[in-house]
Amino acid sequence: MPSFDVVSEVDLHEVSNAVDQANREVANRFDFKGSGARFELDDLTITMHAQNDFQLRQMLDMLQMKLSKRGVDIGCLDIGQLQVSGQEARQEITLRQGIDKELAKKITKLIKESKLKVQASIQGDKIRVTGKKRDDLQQVIQALREAKLGLPLQFINFRD
Repeated sequence: MPSFDVVSEVDLHEVSNAVDQANREVANRFDFKGSGARFELDDLTITMHAQNDFQLRQMLDMLQMKLSKRGVDIGCLDIGQLQVSGQEARQEITLRQGIDKELAKKITKLIKESKLKVQASIQGDKIRVTGKKRDDLQQVIQALREAKLGLPLQFINFRD
């Protein structure tokens, strides 16, 4: 019976490389010289440090460009509030990974409303979709791509 999994994953190695590239660019740019601006990657959190909020906005654009060039979907970024204190401004960016329960229920409901002969089951932070026909599964993938769910989805383990 054909099946596939719906997941939301981020390639952490590519994120690490993008943060390193962005740090190098900040170090080389003339408008950031001597400002102490930097990116820090800790697990699933990227922290940006700069002197003011204008520099942070520039750094955010720089980071998003580096991530997109490396194939990381920037829809997985959860951008936190700007925190300005004295001579330093900070901003945290969290990488969202995995499908939470509410979104998983929404996806399974969307699949059931499509009236296709497939079954969707929630398995932790992924959703397994099974059906008798490969074409039905491909229609489910197309419907999920068209739905605006607010989180980038990947479709893996497609089996016949």
